[in-house]
Amino acid sequence: MKKTYKIEVDCANCANLMEEAARKTAGVESATVNFMTQKMIVEFAEGQEPGEVMDAVLKACKKVEPDCEIFL
Repeated sequence: MKKTYKIEVDCANCANLMEEAARKTAGVESATVNFMTQKMIVEFAEGQEPGEVMDAVLKACKKVEPDCEIFL
């Protein structure tokens, strides 16, 4: 399952770091962060609950960029 989320990120480098953090999160098959459109596209692994996985993604992204926001 693939979902798109609105994000708030300050710079392109931060977006790349957030993308990398999201990709490493358990339950995420792939993730793409687009700084220009302020969107994150996440593809979830089979059988994963998107809400629970996104909580973990948000925590991982906040380690990289403490003031980032992902609008779930």
